[in-house]
Parts: sequence; C-alpha cells; structure tokens
Amino acid sequence: MVEVHELSKSFLDPKRGEIRAVDRVSFTAKPGRILGLLGVNGAGKTTTLRMLSTVISPGHGTALVGGFDISKDPTRVRETIGFVSGSTGLYGRLSAKECLEYFGQLYGLSGAQLSEAMSLVSDQLNLHEFLNQLCDKLSTGQKQRVSIARAIIHNPPIMFFDEPTAGLDVLASQSIMEFIEGCRDQGKTVVFSTHIMSEVERLCDDVVVIHEGQVRAFGSADDMKIQSGTMTLEQAFLNLLGYERGDA
Repeated sequence: MVEVHELSKSFLDPKRGEIRAVDRVSFTAKPGRILGLLGVNGAGKTTTLRMLSTVISPGHGTALVGGFDISKDPTRVRETIGFVSGSTGLYGRLSAKECLEYFGQLYGLSGAQLSEAMSLVSDQLNLHEFLNQLCDKLSTGQKQRVSIARAIIHNPPIMFFDEPTAGLDVLASQSIMEFIEGCRDQGKTVVFSTHIMSEVERLCDDVVVIHEGQVRAFGSADDMKIQSGTMTLEQAFLNLLGYERGDA
C-alpha cells in the first residue's frame, strides 16, 4: 500500500521565485489495484513519484510506501519498489544481461538466486533473443523491456510507472500496458502516471487528477464522468480543471 499525506515540494526559480510543484497532495493506493495520476505535463506527477521513490525529499508532509516512511526509512522504501519511466537510462556499454546482473546485485541478489531472478524476468518480458546485445544497440521497445526487467528483478510489491509508454509505438505500448495489468493481477500496488486518457480508462481502478500541483479529484473514471455530467473522461478532466467547451 502507498499512503500519501499532505505531500508538498517547492523549487526556487531564479526568475519566478518559489514554484510550488506539489501542493499538499494526499491519496491512497491499494494492493491489487492500479491508481492513475492523471494530469497535463508539468502538473506535478513526476515530482510526486520522485518523492515517493525517495529520489528527492519532500518539503512538507510524508508518505508510507509498503509501511515505510519515505523520509525516515528511504532504504527500505527503495527495496520495496520498482520504478519505470519513459526514459530508460540504460548503460549503453553493458549488454542487457550485464545490466540485469548489475541491478540484481545492487538489490542483494547473487548466485543461484540471481540466476533464477534473471531467468524469470527474461521469460516474463521475452528478453532472451537480445540478452547479449549492448543496450546501445537495442530498439526503443527493447530498451523499455530491459528497463522494466531491471526494475522488477527483486520482485517488488509496489510499482511506480511514470509515463512508461512515452515514445513507444503501438505494439510496444500494448506490451507495456499488458505488463502493468499483470502487476495488478499479481496483487501488486501500482501507481501509474500519464496524460493519456485512453490508458487511464483501460488500466486504472482509481484516478487522482492533479493540476498545478494540487489534487482536483479522486475516484474512478466513471465517478468523474458522473460528477462532471460529461460523457467522456477527457470532457470530465477538462471540466474538473475549469475549462468550458471551446476554451481548450
């Protein structure tokens, strides 16, 4: 489970002064469900996920990730999560296999345990045909599969996805979404950030609408359509942000 309480983060811009990127955000993500963070670019989704994954520290508030406080016990939080973004950030001079070995060792795996984990994720994500290729030589979709394998090699109970289909073609995106659905089926807690309405409607059991760093709505996609009196999630989203028809 992920429990977020009044999480806030500000940055200092030389020209604009203090920028409140995330402003008192609260929500709960539960096991066996996919929670979508829905918002336009710059809404605060990525900053929220970076705080939850302990990459950056919150300015105010806190969160429990798998029962561990992100400020007081960041190491245990990192052991509990897998993080996948649209930017794979793979080491180009390592092969896919070497990349998995490296990250598996970072998570404390070795020997037969590491070999078993690598075999499992390779089967799960169909990596065998390019395991020995350098990451620099892989296609965008192949890199994303290696990135996911790297994130799940320690079998974390909680998964964060930050716009994981960015830049992927239709087939690669389909594969990623099927994997995310599989995480839910395995009982994992999934937090999924996107601005793509069709992905939210397909994947998400619960939706948090974030705009200008603040939570504007929480519930299912159907709840938001009913609440706003609209027929589509896109119309509901615009309504929640205060846009009338013709404004956007």
